[in-house]
Amino acid sequence: MWYPVDVAAPDTEPVTRAQAKFQCRVATSVTSFDTELDRLITAARSHAEAVCGVRFAARTGVAMKCDSFTDFDYLPDGPITGVVVTYVDTEGATQTLSTDVYELRASGLEASIVLKYGQAWPSIQPGSRITVTAALGATAPEGVVQAMLVFIDDTFHKREHAKIGEWTVLDRLLFNHRRNA
Repeated sequence: MWYPVDVAAPDTEPVTRAQAKFQCRVATSVTSFDTELDRLITAARSHAEAVCGVRFAARTGVAMKCDSFTDFDYLPDGPITGVVVTYVDTEGATQTLSTDVYELRASGLEASIVLKYGQAWPSIQPGSRITVTAALGATAPEGVVQAMLVFIDDTFHKREHAKIGEWTVLDRLLFNHRRNA
């Protein structure tokens, strides 16, 4: 069982302020909307990530916790580009699992951690959790960037979206980029 992942904001957003200003038809010299546009960029990325189940901006140091090595068949976030596995051994000491024991299998948006041939998972202290610290995120495809720009423009000008239950252009642009859940 995986526990909720607390993911920090990315260092850079997939949509720039200049792109947002162009989409909203705000002159680049006008700075009075910069704070609002930055907020909308973050909200658009957050919405796209929630709809698709994919991180569209790189992040490092994301800690995912689980109860057992058997949970490694499917990692709860993605796409993942690298991992470090730590656990509490039977003596109560925190250990970093050697990469000689496992490999990350990341194909597309899905990832798992598997044993290398001839290896075995170590014993862990009962009741402790295994931590997978990951680097994750992908370059946002053009369709996702366009969806984010639609979100930003729509929210900037209308201040609201379609009623719940209605499909918006934004949702239709994002559905092709969803991660399997």
